[in-house]
Amino acid sequence: MSASLACGLALAQSAPAMSYSGRMGEKALIVIAGEPRMVGVGQRVNGVRLVAVSGDSARIEVGGQAFNLPLGGTPQRVGGASAASDNGTIVLTAGLGGHFMSQGAINGRPVQFMVDTGATSVAMSQAEAQRLGIDLSQPPSGTAGTANGAVPVWRVVLTSVRVGEVAVSQVEAIVLPAAMPYVLLGNSFLSRFQMRRDNDVMRLELRR
Repeated sequence: MSASLACGLALAQSAPAMSYSGRMGEKALIVIAGEPRMVGVGQRVNGVRLVAVSGDSARIEVGGQAFNLPLGGTPQRVGGASAASDNGTIVLTAGLGGHFMSQGAINGRPVQFMVDTGATSVAMSQAEAQRLGIDLSQPPSGTAGTANGAVPVWRVVLTSVRVGEVAVSQVEAIVLPAAMPYVLLGNSFLSRFQMRRDNDVMRLELRR
């Protein structure tokens, strides 16, 4: 678990940030991971398509989802993936960097997930766990290896984890003191499903 968790944290932190820095006619200057790119309306660059541009914002599309970038705003990471579900099946589309990300919920509260097939468990930061109301009153009950070495972790059981409209109950998770931009969706959730991947599309079918 140590190696896969460290890899998952590194992937989460590597998702590129974007900002809108200026306009020239129907083109917008979009800074992607620190690299300025002039993008025309309808053009796609590094998985980002410019939908519309105005003097105060640029509307972009990433992984089938639309986002607004304010002019001169702080660089922001966008989800870049979509999740659909039907009859126990979740369909995820890869976003920037090939990562599968989705909005969902833990214990009924909204979170943003990133799929990490190498992680044994769902993993989140201490700050995120506290936001979700997870009880961390007891001392950490184990350790996990990260890029910064071994760190103490809390082992908890989540009442429910939902992606799209599909929810499963009693899911094991670990909570780390380190900051994390996303909740890693590891195998304590993924093992409840049959998984298939076809290029940029991942299908998760709930085991009956």
